[in-house]
Amino acid sequence: MKNILLIHTGGTIAMQEDEKTGEVKPGTKNPLVDYMKAIPNTNIVTTELFHLPSPHITPIHMLQIKNYIETYIKAYNCDGVVITHGTDTLEETAFFLDLTLSLSIPVVLTGAMRSTNELGSDGLYNLLSAIKVATSDKARNMGVLVVMNDEIHTAENVTKTHTSNIATFQSPQYGPIGIVNKGGVFFHHKPVLNKPLHVARLNKSVLLLKAFAGMDDTLLQAIDQNRLDGLVIEALGQGNLPPMLLPCLKDLLNKGVPIVLVSRCFNGIVQDIYGYEGGGRQLKELGMIFSNGLNGQKARLKLMIALETTADRNKLDEIFSV
Repeated sequence: MKNILLIHTGGTIAMQEDEKTGEVKPGTKNPLVDYMKAIPNTNIVTTELFHLPSPHITPIHMLQIKNYIETYIKAYNCDGVVITHGTDTLEETAFFLDLTLSLSIPVVLTGAMRSTNELGSDGLYNLLSAIKVATSDKARNMGVLVVMNDEIHTAENVTKTHTSNIATFQSPQYGPIGIVNKGGVFFHHKPVLNKPLHVARLNKSVLLLKAFAGMDDTLLQAIDQNRLDGLVIEALGQGNLPPMLLPCLKDLLNKGVPIVLVSRCFNGIVQDIYGYEGGGRQLKELGMIFSNGLNGQKARLKLMIALETTADRNKLDEIFSV
């Protein structure tokens, strides 16, 4: 008998479609709760930590989920944790937990693209698949996982790629690390796990900008008027920026604001290749930090967490190199 801590946080998986208007919104009760009363060989302890659409989830909520898990897995003698979550920010919560939790038991996030009473609803199926993974001994020491549409993904690589398709969650470059079917849980890759980052609070202001052709320093000047502890930029290609940004970026670096570069491409990593003005080689020499393959939203969370314990440029460089 496996003990599973099931944490509901809201999202489409916890919503229903209004039969008259077609509007999808939260109700007074999570409609999945009644289905969780009898799963063979599994003792499920259920809690509804939040009942929020995922655009309402903040890093503070993510920290609350982390703290809740750490507090109650010992009290409940848990063999695994499953978290239901809205899909818009699911990858960010998963990555936050992957960065900060140090657990050997499976921690699995899942959600739904269709509400529980829509035709072809995927929520209950995804939840049952997630519970299968959380009860599997093969899923131990795999880090935080995302289970959607029969596939198992790592929190670091998975991202939402389609606005409405039920196969929206993909891992560009690497693909899923396993599958779930009626026969069980099967892994064909094992992720490389990194040392977790310590976080007890979240007080740092870290913003995310996306580069575009002809971008000038208007946004940077506006940002510079407010308190800023860190900045992540989704750069062009392999890590290049329009030259009009350079004076403002130099000012921010001189003020001690760390700037992390990722690519707006969803495949590949940023590298210091190009030597022209605004090219990656110049940006690296100025002191910008190059991330090893994260997307913008995940790099922002990583920088926010890292800055709670260090502002040292070399240490941040090391953290973002893995």
